[in-house]
Amino acid sequence: MMEDEETVSNPRQTLTETLDPTLQKKHLSMLEHLSNRHQTRLDNTLTRRSECHSSSSPSFESTSSFLSRFSDFKRSIESQLADSRIASSHPAGLNSHLEKISASISDLEKLVAENSYFLPSYDVRASLKTISDLRLNLDSLNSELIPKNKFSFRWKVNKKEPAVEEAKEAANPDSIIILPEKTSFTVRDSPGFRNKVGEVLVGEFRGSDVGEFTISDLDSCEVRWIGSFRVLFVHRLKNCRVYVGPVLGSILIEEVVGCLFMVASHQIRIHGTKESNFYLRVRSRPIIEDTINVRFAPYSLTYNGIEEDLRGATLFEDTGNWANVDDFRWLRAIQSPNWSILPENDRIATVNISNLEKGE
Repeated sequence: MMEDEETVSNPRQTLTETLDPTLQKKHLSMLEHLSNRHQTRLDNTLTRRSECHSSSSPSFESTSSFLSRFSDFKRSIESQLADSRIASSHPAGLNSHLEKISASISDLEKLVAENSYFLPSYDVRASLKTISDLRLNLDSLNSELIPKNKFSFRWKVNKKEPAVEEAKEAANPDSIIILPEKTSFTVRDSPGFRNKVGEVLVGEFRGSDVGEFTISDLDSCEVRWIGSFRVLFVHRLKNCRVYVGPVLGSILIEEVVGCLFMVASHQIRIHGTKESNFYLRVRSRPIIEDTINVRFAPYSLTYNGIEEDLRGATLFEDTGNWANVDDFRWLRAIQSPNWSILPENDRIATVNISNLEKGE
């Protein structure tokens, strides 16, 4: 009975003892190979985990890790905002203090953009809403603590042919898109192009300290600029073409009709827009909302030095996200009917804006 019990408790030993020496050797070799392979897998897994934890990459690959980092970042910015009134007692340093806050908010936008590919849509929307609230708080402090000064910078306006004077004479309240009474977009008090009809608006922003730029209330205009800055706001455009260098943070667009955009950024949000084409290079998935009949294609802009600007904005490589659009108003599993890929036959050729004065 003791031998029978030992046989049952050690089936592997019994099997190897009953095999002939050659088969026994092969069997033991196979067991050793499987054991070694399992150990190798464990070692590789531990190595990858170690590399992940030690990496300084901003991509956290988990929602909980991202939310923890986002929350810490948010509290830091809120603390800086709270300290602004103390900083206002030293006017010489107040501008610098507020600019640092703006840069921190842009960095937070970049954080969301770089990690949005694995985040649930709800968390992306909540994060963007938080960032919007932080910017509104910063705007309020700017208005309260700093007297408004008229901003000036080097830019040129070329008359757009033909008959710009006739276009100006024809300008009336009906020629500018009227914004609905209720809108989620606030026209920002930042440098920009505003209230123009039938003009070519050009600028070069290399070496500039402009953090934010606004384009609003344009009709039948063309915007071209070389260089980059942190955030672009676009509001109420009709029948316009916009060609711009890389934006380090976000592009926010609302109330646009019949326009063409050729832009590169870490994140783009499009709201209340229709009948427009977007040529994009973007790090995160483009977001549309309350938008219909828009089409997307890859970025095809060039100018002298654009490669350097794209590298500086970490936008040199095309991620292909221009074709991965999220429609926040379309919750079904099938493709949203509100956007599509622009057919290759309908795409315009590469646009070169190196010669700004001639607008070629």
